[in-house]
Amino acid sequence: MHTHTYRVTVLLDVNDVQDVDDRAESRSYIVADLGSGQAVIIDAVIENVERDVRLVKELGLTLVYAVETHIHADHITGASLLKDRTGAQIVYGAGAASLVTGADLFLQDRQTLRFGKSELRALATPGHTDGCASYLLPGAVFTGDTLFIRGNGRTDLQGGSAEKLFKSVRHTLFALPDDTIVYPGHDYNGRVSSTIGEEKRFNERLNLAIDKATFVDLMNKRHSPLPAKIDVAIPANMRAGRPAGEPQR
Repeated sequence: MHTHTYRVTVLLDVNDVQDVDDRAESRSYIVADLGSGQAVIIDAVIENVERDVRLVKELGLTLVYAVETHIHADHITGASLLKDRTGAQIVYGAGAASLVTGADLFLQDRQTLRFGKSELRALATPGHTDGCASYLLPGAVFTGDTLFIRGNGRTDLQGGSAEKLFKSVRHTLFALPDDTIVYPGHDYNGRVSSTIGEEKRFNERLNLAIDKATFVDLMNKRHSPLPAKIDVAIPANMRAGRPAGEPQR
């Protein structure tokens, strides 16, 4: 898809099929600046790094940033391995700064990351975890696990808060133009994108007809199993995917 000064390539998870809570149908994204060939990857998965590096080379791109929306609980980030392979700098939102080692940059709310003539703007969107960030381009937003297509991420792990997530969606994401394309961190039904306008109308828990108290009650009544990889994924992702005992580069 070509839009503005950039192109978005959607990368689906290619791990073995697992149960729905652990698998995560993770979405990664390569965003390439059309003029310079500089690119960022958002929410890389470690098992898919070889594929991602190969694609970057095939497209003639230079990967300059590996960007994370949050500390994932269901898979290990490929950020550190991508840094080793390509020299890309590792980027998190500032909300994760006290928890993550090995990142090169922590973006404050509304701070921008420039690659070529394109800019990615960080939006603090806590709620799924306390350190979640979304990333905005002209016409598109990468929402991680804050906002899904017709849903949202869980709020019972890593300092999660239903109240904060509701505020992040309603005050920050839903303040974007209705035609803004939404690229989520996961989708369990084979969908690739939505729009802010669609989610305002049709999101099952966050559409504009639902008030905060109702949303919080819905989230507090959910009792999802823990992700199967949580005990491995969270510690690894607090090191930006670097193996334990290996020095940060």
